[in-house]
Amino acid sequence: MYYVLIIYIKTLIKINHLYLKYLSLQPILKTKIYMLSIEQHIKSLVIESIKKLYNQNLIDQSIQVQKTRKEFEGDYTVVIFPFTKISRKNPEITGQEIGEFCISNSSYIKKYNVIKGFLNIEINDSYWFNYISNYIETHDVQSSIEPQKIMIEFSSPNTNKPLHLGHIRNNLIGNSISNILKAVGHNIIKVNLVNDRGIHICKSMIAWQKFGNGETPQSSNKKGDHLVGDYYVLFDKEYKKQVDELIKKGTNEEEAKKQAPILLEAQEMLRKWEAKDPEILKLWETMNNWVYEGFDKTYERLGITFDRIYYESQTYELGKNIVLKGLHNNILYKKDDGSIWADLTEYGLDHKVLLRSDGTSVYMTQDIGTAHQRFEEYHIDKHIYVVGNEQNYHFQALIAVLNKLGFDWANKLVHLSYGMVELPEGKMKSREGTVVDADDLMDEMTETAYQMSKELGKLDGLSNNEKNEIIRMIGMGALKYFILKVDPKKNMIFDPKESIDFNGNTGPFIQYTYARINSLIRKAEEQNISITKPKSLVELKDKEKELIKLIYDFPYIVASSAEELNPAVIANYCYELSKTFNQFYHEFPILKEKDEDIRQIRLILSKNTSKTLYKGMNLLGIELPDRM
Repeated sequence: MYYVLIIYIKTLIKINHLYLKYLSLQPILKTKIYMLSIEQHIKSLVIESIKKLYNQNLIDQSIQVQKTRKEFEGDYTVVIFPFTKISRKNPEITGQEIGEFCISNSSYIKKYNVIKGFLNIEINDSYWFNYISNYIETHDVQSSIEPQKIMIEFSSPNTNKPLHLGHIRNNLIGNSISNILKAVGHNIIKVNLVNDRGIHICKSMIAWQKFGNGETPQSSNKKGDHLVGDYYVLFDKEYKKQVDELIKKGTNEEEAKKQAPILLEAQEMLRKWEAKDPEILKLWETMNNWVYEGFDKTYERLGITFDRIYYESQTYELGKNIVLKGLHNNILYKKDDGSIWADLTEYGLDHKVLLRSDGTSVYMTQDIGTAHQRFEEYHIDKHIYVVGNEQNYHFQALIAVLNKLGFDWANKLVHLSYGMVELPEGKMKSREGTVVDADDLMDEMTETAYQMSKELGKLDGLSNNEKNEIIRMIGMGALKYFILKVDPKKNMIFDPKESIDFNGNTGPFIQYTYARINSLIRKAEEQNISITKPKSLVELKDKEKELIKLIYDFPYIVASSAEELNPAVIANYCYELSKTFNQFYHEFPILKEKDEDIRQIRLILSKNTSKTLYKGMNLLGIELPDRM
């Protein structure tokens, strides 16, 4: 008896280990916001089987149904371990009994197998056939979530330079996340916070005053953001020159960096700006307007729009007032030099400056003011900041400061932290003028798309206007897809040449698949072949079933992408769907298929693949051309 007990305990330990290992492989979803109907059907069968077999009632939430892992046979897997206490039998026997009940009580279940406490269920071909043949339109995303009002801040450029490759990743992530959250039922407010004040802005202004000779975007024939960015780079060159001169005269490097005359002038300009000096304000407004005109053109090319634009210059004073009130209430403290700080050690952080000794604001100050203003104006349920991971500490500190100040909405702030994007050559630096300008990159992508399309002969026979529009779509699609297919949390290297390949996991490959399907549908129409429901059941091939299951999964994919705040889930799904369709397309005849019912099911499959690709890529902000 003792040895039997030992063996039983070891078996339970092993089963528990397998269960935990299984769970670790599943996607992490904070809430299940969409339930596929076949999953719900399986859950209902399990509930009924537990009641009939073991005379116990279960709730839906206690049943775990996952897609079967690829190395096992089946479509869906039911985790059996939680039911062993009810059945008082080992997981294998419990799984066998539940499996037998399911197959006896549902025409949807074809067969099952039990592997170490996991019940793998295979769905009947007739279910997949009826599913795909009963409609021609793809199903929309459904959601059982409670809709929330969510504000998403992204872009957040500085008005001292044009948008660059890093901004492109920021904008594409923010825009696609907005689309995806809206698709699952949330009320989305897209906002942009323009960092239009601060020492970095004054650096461009000082350089223009010293070296500009009245230059304007019109006189130089440059976009305004590019012109101002040139002076930001010029400031850095002059600053380094002055630092070197001071060091040669005997000043140590640390002091030289503080005493460079052009830096002192920029600091004085910032003080005058905050004191509302009329001359400084006029120059500031003029140069910022140059930049805004340039930004608008870049946003238009990227397909980016906002519901509201905030300006740091309009919110920092509110932030200062909140900070001063916190000081008055002894929540914050003042140092001997007059600077105001927050002690965040109770939150596991350090001390954070909120106002400098000269009374000027820091980024944290305006973020406090902006957050307060937004919650007062919109009464939002959640606020998502799309900002690079170099600002992780900043947002931890922001949430801590707001909690310390007593704002009950502080924990509704979410930092969507994304990784840096680099080129094969390495990192970019704005001050040194080594960034990849967004406009230049888009021009390069369009030119590369033109050259590759020309070499492949994909645009032969089209008018110049059609060619130009398709080339634009291909270039921008390649850029957007290559960035969005990478998990936002990861750093990435952007390779323009690799991104525009017409084969592999790229935007042009998916675009070409979509155009290929549309060409097929047009040919069907030319041959007077209408797409209708087959008259009789058709035996599905493995590749056809694979394609149907992928189309069926689309709402789940969108829900997962929304839950994880990860557009890459949808991007890579679209690639998998395109790849599977192309395999199907090469393996089976469609228009030349003589059996009418088989031809119809393949046309329906093709059309639904096309529509699903369109919906998925549209959520990513990527256009799909009808012809290529």
